[in-house]
Amino acid sequence: MRNLQDIFIITRRQILLLVRVPEVLIFSTIQPVMFVLLFRFVFGGSIDTGQPGGYVQLLMPGIFVQTVAFTLAGTASGLAEDMKKGLIDRFRSLPISRSALIIGRTLGDSLLNIVVLTVMGITGYIVGWRPTGGVGNMLLGFLFLLLFGYALSWVGVLVGLSAKDARVVQNVSFIVTFPLTFLSNAFAPTTGMPRALQYFAEWNPVSTMVAGCRSLFGLETEFGATAGSFPSEYPLITSLAYMVILMAIFIPLSARKYARAAN
Repeated sequence: MRNLQDIFIITRRQILLLVRVPEVLIFSTIQPVMFVLLFRFVFGGSIDTGQPGGYVQLLMPGIFVQTVAFTLAGTASGLAEDMKKGLIDRFRSLPISRSALIIGRTLGDSLLNIVVLTVMGITGYIVGWRPTGGVGNMLLGFLFLLLFGYALSWVGVLVGLSAKDARVVQNVSFIVTFPLTFLSNAFAPTTGMPRALQYFAEWNPVSTMVAGCRSLFGLETEFGATAGSFPSEYPLITSLAYMVILMAIFIPLSARKYARAAN
């Protein structure tokens, strides 16, 4: 019970940070909205998806997944900044659970994703996005997105605790997230890629997450070289398996790394 109270306090701190430093919330929402507008109006006229509703229907699930994938960078840089400022040492001197800081931070970043996804969804609707999978499936899709972002935030915890400088953390985080998002089906069908890249892209966790969200939002997904494989047939189950694997690996590693940092 005490551990839960400690986690709640740290999560509350993350939420209050958004209120007291509104620039964090503003810039966290501006970048995804810019991606929506740029991809919608710059690439929307040049990519023929063959789907009803045009490119924006294909785009929005990809933008959603890309945005929650960047939770990794936000968690990592925030934690690295806290360590640089000596905040970890201050928490260490308090009678709170050692794991409360990292769990509370990941939960706080997940709550920020709720706001960001809501703003993006409204922006997408304004520019023509119309999900047809029903309200229940749409809510389930957003729940999967939040869980995916939460799983990746634990990768960010390990990166943030391992690097000493927030600028290094940002670079490392983008090196991880950019190949995953752009070598995927997020913004264009994988059928136009070289065959070797198709195999990588279609087993990519980002691709399976995007495919799963598209199916929930009522859009047919298209696979190339690995059509008929397990990820192409069951993208949501595959995505859930990826999330479980990520958390099973990185939660213990992050907890051990934090314990060593606290020591």
